[in-house]
Amino acid sequence: MGGRNAQVADVRAGGGAAAADGPLPGTVFRRRLRPATVARELWASRELVRALAERDLRARYKQAVLGFAWAVLTPLALCAIFTLVFHRAVRIDTGTAPYALFAYVGLIVWQFFSNTMNQGALSLANNLSLLNKVYCPREVFPLATMLVAAVDMLIGVGVLGVMFLAFWTAPAATAAWVLPLLAVQFAFTYGVALVLSVAVVYLRDVRHLLPIITQMGVFATPVAYPLAKIPHRLQELYVALNPLGAVIEGYRRALLYGDAPDARLTLVAAASSVVFLVGGYLIFKKLETGIADVA
Repeated sequence: MGGRNAQVADVRAGGGAAAADGPLPGTVFRRRLRPATVARELWASRELVRALAERDLRARYKQAVLGFAWAVLTPLALCAIFTLVFHRAVRIDTGTAPYALFAYVGLIVWQFFSNTMNQGALSLANNLSLLNKVYCPREVFPLATMLVAAVDMLIGVGVLGVMFLAFWTAPAATAAWVLPLLAVQFAFTYGVALVLSVAVVYLRDVRHLLPIITQMGVFATPVAYPLAKIPHRLQELYVALNPLGAVIEGYRRALLYGDAPDARLTLVAAASSVVFLVGGYLIFKKLETGIADVA
């Protein structure tokens, strides 16, 4: 104890010489993230997440004539284009499933991801005045954008049900596999949104890359074509880098073909999505302390 007091006295007396040696070990701030505390704070902020999501939904569709119909017009338009190009011109084989259903299942997943990515990336930058005045876990802002995208996806699922009726078919009995695949999809998407949201604050050029990523990503992801088009030896690496590939393929197998998702690829995608989520969260919490200074 006496040595510690002497060290502090030397720092006060020595001034610059002591400062050159760096701060005392006991004075360095170390942030500890406890999963239970994080979960408790997020749960306590659930009303804020709901309010932010409701605000964004109202702002998006407030003066739109078609309202929530815009949530499905884009995937339906892309589905029509893909049917003309990939099904009729390129002759993508989808087996017993109608190509329109095949493509639309992939488009629902991609639309959810791209909406969360684009809006979540700007969630902090667009709410700087709020997050600098009100204390809350800052990860609620990208989470709210994912909730908005989930509402759009739910509307798209309703249209998918209509399409099943139009093609005189029904989801297969293996549709229960959708639930674990949803968890993989949400974990990966939220992890990406967390990283992009804080990256836009520090590097404003990132927002200009988002449209390019969206345009390239829809073709780099098996939305218009099956995962089997990826060479078999590269599929594990592919779904590790892009878990959406295994998610979309799993949805199609479960809903359209009556098969369980490929266990090997699904496990790889699940493990990868956890890495994206945990890694994205750690990066977010590491950089969030400087958001106010940078902004």
